[in-house]
Amino acid sequence: MIKILPRRALLAGLVVMGFSASAVAATGTGLGQAWPNAQDVSASTHWHVYTFANNGVQYVQVNDLFGNVRVAFANINGQFLVLPMGRDAQRLSTPQQTGLTSSTAVALVSYAETVYQSSSVKLQAVPMSDGTVTFTAAPASPTATAAPCDDPEECSSHSP
Repeated sequence: MIKILPRRALLAGLVVMGFSASAVAATGTGLGQAWPNAQDVSASTHWHVYTFANNGVQYVQVNDLFGNVRVAFANINGQFLVLPMGRDAQRLSTPQQTGLTSSTAVALVSYAETVYQSSSVKLQAVPMSDGTVTFTAAPASPTATAAPCDDPEECSSHSP
């Protein structure tokens, strides 16, 4: 009888967890999950990037190839907020917040890569010499366009 009781409790716990996980998956965004039900929009084969939107706020989550959440942040009109989730959350730099870096580690900038880029956000990953990775999220640069020339004399002097 004593051996049966722990097995029943374990089985009941697994059933309850299964129901609660289904409810969360059905109502939640998937943000923070290892394999969220969202399209992988990564610009890199080394990372998985998932984006979510809610009430005008864009959320970006980066997972490694094993599904571990590495960083997540929110963006609304160029204002970034680092979310407190992921292994590298403290190593994410934004225009509003500087991420932590080791005083002895050197950035291996030749191995830096763009992880995600949209019309409003650019996210880069830079490996460090100590084996960690730092991330930098910033507003995407607008495509450079030639400024219109308003002075005909000035415009004609620059032509070939």
